[in-house]
Amino acid sequence: MAGDDRTVILLIEDNPDHAELIIEALKEHHVQNEIVWQDSGEGGLDFLFCKGEFADDKRAQQPILVLLDIKLPGIDGLEVLKTIKENPETTDIPVVMLTTSREESEILKSYKYHASSYIVKPINFSDFMDAIASLNMYWTIATLPTRGNIIKNE
Repeated sequence: MAGDDRTVILLIEDNPDHAELIIEALKEHHVQNEIVWQDSGEGGLDFLFCKGEFADDKRAQQPILVLLDIKLPGIDGLEVLKTIKENPETTDIPVVMLTTSREESEILKSYKYHASSYIVKPINFSDFMDAIASLNMYWTIATLPTRGNIIKNE
């Protein structure tokens, strides 16, 4: 991936079924970005900060978007969000909380730690696909100009 000029979406989701569904929904909605999936908060932070198994991966750019579950083993999603937003190298990356949790305290903490959005994963497949379509449209439009990224169609 080093030297790659495509923009990356980082998905941090511990449930493989949810991750597969999210990835397939993004692809179905014509998301061309490379999607990197990590199944733990620690793995996501390692990817972002080029640590652990990614220590030799010196990327030229950070992900354009992080999709983050709250309920993760080890380092939970709120701690990952807080770490991302407190670090000057990653603070500008939009982070969308994509979770099954409807707990008000988690919603409030997510926004306190500067989450860009909080989306509750619908149970119904059709509703889930609609949520991903909305996510795709909103973040494609909202983040590309503000981040200064240009996607080349080759």
